[in-house]
Amino acid sequence: MKTILISGASKGFGRAWAEAFLAKGYKVAATARNIDTLADLKAQYGEAILPLKLDVNNRDESFAIVEKVHQHFGAIDILINNAGYALNGAVEEASEQEARAQFETNFFGTLWLTQAVLPIMRKQQSGHIIQVSSILGITTLPVLGLYNASKFAVEGLTETLAQEVKQFGINVTLVEPNGYFTDIWGNTFNSKPIDAYDGLKKAIAEGHDPDTFGQTGATVPAIIKLVEAENPPLRLFLGKVALPFTKHAYEQKLATWEEWNDVSVAAHG
Repeated sequence: MKTILISGASKGFGRAWAEAFLAKGYKVAATARNIDTLADLKAQYGEAILPLKLDVNNRDESFAIVEKVHQHFGAIDILINNAGYALNGAVEEASEQEARAQFETNFFGTLWLTQAVLPIMRKQQSGHIIQVSSILGITTLPVLGLYNASKFAVEGLTETLAQEVKQFGINVTLVEPNGYFTDIWGNTFNSKPIDAYDGLKKAIAEGHDPDTFGQTGATVPAIIKLVEAENPPLRLFLGKVALPFTKHAYEQKLATWEEWNDVSVAAHG
């Protein structure tokens, strides 16, 4: 059975997926900032789960954890980079510390674990790296600018990575959920507000439709199917809103590009 390393396993998607993998008989290395949250899974599944404390912002710690998992289980078949959080606020509202922290976790945390696992997967000539991105890495929503940007960065990194590592038998997938009722929103960090954006924020809140948010547990069959696929896709949407939302956004982008195409071609020289 496969060995899966998953970050951010204490709650939300990470917790639901880790529990599902264990129920399927997989070996799971589950990382979290507080591994006490995994005690019940350890009690239930014993040696099948290896709980590990990890701050993904720490590159050295990320490399050490990957090595520990490899030594413990003898292989790492799948890496799921799931750790992340959302910074809520207009672009102008984000402080330097908040902006850097958002990228440290969502982008650099993903990069460090990816870099750490690649030598193992290259030697195995097999593996699957799954990056938990977001529909907001494809298109955007206001007052989530830094979160959007961090996920756009993950998208660019991962699409490039897929082209580089295919030669080694390594598959790469971007998982792009639409909104879900997960702890990422309960743990959202809020920038210091600027009054000028109050009207926009109020309009967004009043326009919120709970039906656009999915149920975390409903993603389990899709993730099981993904990790068991012989030829997994580069991208996988989760939720019923993701594709229509993206199609609408890209129709608008294509229309603008077409409208300005004569200017673009003339600029070629």
